[in-house]
Amino acid sequence: MEPIILNGYYTLIAATLVLLLGRILVKNIKFLRDFNIPEPVSGGLIAAAIITTLYYTAGITFQFESALQTTFMLIFFSSIGLSADFSRLKQGGFPLVAFLIIVSIFIVLQNFVGIGLATLMGQNPLVGLLTGSITLTGGHGTGAAYGKTLSEQFGVQGAVEMAMVSATYGLVAGGLVGGPVARHLLNKMGHKPLADEVDSGDLKGEYDNQTFEKSARMRLITAESAIETMALFAACLAFSSFAYGYMTEHFPNFKLPQFVWALGFGVLLRNALTGMFKFDMFDRAIDVFGNASLSLFLAIALMSMKLWQLAGMAGPLLVILLAQTAAMILYAYFVTFRFMGKDYDAAILTAGHCGFGLGATPTAVANMQSVTGTFGPSHKAFLIVPLVGAFFIDLVNAAILDRMMAFFG
Repeated sequence: MEPIILNGYYTLIAATLVLLLGRILVKNIKFLRDFNIPEPVSGGLIAAAIITTLYYTAGITFQFESALQTTFMLIFFSSIGLSADFSRLKQGGFPLVAFLIIVSIFIVLQNFVGIGLATLMGQNPLVGLLTGSITLTGGHGTGAAYGKTLSEQFGVQGAVEMAMVSATYGLVAGGLVGGPVARHLLNKMGHKPLADEVDSGDLKGEYDNQTFEKSARMRLITAESAIETMALFAACLAFSSFAYGYMTEHFPNFKLPQFVWALGFGVLLRNALTGMFKFDMFDRAIDVFGNASLSLFLAIALMSMKLWQLAGMAGPLLVILLAQTAAMILYAYFVTFRFMGKDYDAAILTAGHCGFGLGATPTAVANMQSVTGTFGPSHKAFLIVPLVGAFFIDLVNAAILDRMMAFFG
């Protein structure tokens, strides 16, 4: 049966319904609140389960508008760049460098876990890279690019399909384990959840640059500021499209995902406008657009999952992915948390590392929002994780993968 194609309008409607469902589930199910499962993950998994049931019982499948998902992802990463004031970036200092080193070491470990298990089970060692940092740290975009390379140049059969399955698994696993790991660490430290309160600081004209930390806070935004902000996002998306297309055509060996161009241009645009032209950047609007895009991206990504592909994947692939999940949990618990200071900020960084170490930076931010929404803000974590997870780590991952593919290929 041909899939039911949902255009952008219906895809957007479905995504908002998924988010509303997730909000209801988290609000009314104690388990989801206690383990800080993000609302898009809760609603998205239920939607994916319903779609899978329709597939098995009636052969019905859906095709959602992928361009809309990509757009929301690019807006989210643009919002990170547009929020990155150079004066604030200096605050990252040594902790940012330390976190990048910790994450980079895990990429190497992640790949050796995949290669080792693939070799033990008689598989091509490059399959281990597919179920390692190519898809788990890199995500769907990196998985598709490297999957094609491994299939065409190294003869790995079904590489693209395995990459998509692995990246999909990672997106789910990253959203499920980050909150519980951080919650366990905070409970051990004796942290108590904050009392529920409405943060209306912006209604009084106050704002303290807590980008993404309090996604539910009330923010006063005018039509004029919204239009200015949309213009900034449009500039970031237009530049990212041009730069990605130009580099792909003229420098095919220079692998940078489009969202990196959007984020990088956002950083340059913000600091050029504020530093050279004294432009009054409206951070509140950037936060609102960024958080909304984050939620919608995750909702579309999760409801687009074909869980029957996960259920039918080969045994070795499942074994490797489960082992990678265990490795991520153990590394985050015993290494990331301890070496980042063994304090509250370190616990939130741990939740973020689980998110993009298995899934993607949007998952990392959603994990942290879920935990900080219960226990309080962490300026340090929300400064470091988006920068490392969305920018620096892609450069490190590409360098590591090129070396390992050359050696094991």
